[in-house]
Amino acid sequence: MFKGFKKFISRGNMIDMAVGVVMGAAVTSVVNSLVKNLINPLIAAIFGKPDLDNVLTFTLNHNAVISIGAILGALLNFLLVAIAVYFCILVPINKFRDMSEKLFKKEDEQDEKKEISTDQQTVDLLKEISAELKDLKTQTPQGDNSGNKLVR
Repeated sequence: MFKGFKKFISRGNMIDMAVGVVMGAAVTSVVNSLVKNLINPLIAAIFGKPDLDNVLTFTLNHNAVISIGAILGALLNFLLVAIAVYFCILVPINKFRDMSEKLFKKEDEQDEKKEISTDQQTVDLLKEISAELKDLKTQTPQGDNSGNKLVR
């Protein structure tokens, strides 16, 4: 049971997902700080309210409060987190993958050049056999009494 769990945890996809969650949490905290300390004060300067939560609010039946500003604030937070994750995490990772793929592709091409194909190996072997047969013909005289006759 523990071996299966260890195998599951050590798989590349699981580790990638864990790194993504940690990086997402870190980026989210940075973006939340940006919204709280920069964007909300700008909104307060424009609308006179401390954040978007109280902008464009409607009260229905004295109890139900609809806040368009809160929805806009959540969308703004989401967009900022998505932009930050894309430019700070995905773009560099994709560049790194492209560079590593090019490097590995060059190495594979060099390895393929070094390896001789099976067709070429067959041709080389047949040339060696032909050369050996020619050597045997020149070494055995025609008048040999050994009983071996060479067929030409």
